[in-house]
Amino acid sequence: MLGWALFLAALITFLLTHAIPARPAMRGRLIEMMGRKRYFAAYSALSLLVLGWLIVAAAQAPYVEVIPPLAVLRWVPLLVMPVVCWLAVAGLTIQNPFSFGGLGHQRFDPEKPGILRTTRHPLLAALMLWALAHLLANGSLSHVILFGLFAGFAAWGMALIDRRKARDMGIEWTRLSRNTSRFSLRAPAPWPSLWIGILALAVFVVLLHLHAPVIGLSPLP
Repeated sequence: MLGWALFLAALITFLLTHAIPARPAMRGRLIEMMGRKRYFAAYSALSLLVLGWLIVAAAQAPYVEVIPPLAVLRWVPLLVMPVVCWLAVAGLTIQNPFSFGGLGHQRFDPEKPGILRTTRHPLLAALMLWALAHLLANGSLSHVILFGLFAGFAAWGMALIDRRKARDMGIEWTRLSRNTSRFSLRAPAPWPSLWIGILALAVFVVLLHLHAPVIGLSPLP
């Protein structure tokens, strides 16, 4: 019972730490009090701490089977994670007027949307696929709640950001987004550059090797 209480406490804390600062008035006051850089540094640190607590609490909660631990499901994250890494790396290397901005310097061209042809929200799409893949491979009740929360948050975030951007950008939204998708199976045209693919593969290999020492469980079937 204690395990479920700790998991519930961590889950509520996670939701509150994301819901309260998301309110524009609250976020504005906090930024005014702390300064933009200190606010984002403190919020990032708090989010990581609460996320770590939530993951540990989910692992320590009593086991209640929801999805049978089939051996074939252990392959799902291995097959999906390269795509997750590709979405994340590609999303960080572009300028994105529709969602979280990347690190790239090249301005967005609506005639050549790149990864945004597949999804206007590559980082949220990566989070959603990561969560769904791990939900299937970790079918206990606590992990289904945990990864289901992340997947739902990502999907809800895509819809919310699209509505907000369409309202704020007005007619520019229609012009700039005509060759993009919220989330689809369409591949970018042209395909991402070779170095993005190599970097995404390197990230996948690093995550694969760090999984056992950091999480405590080998991701290999």
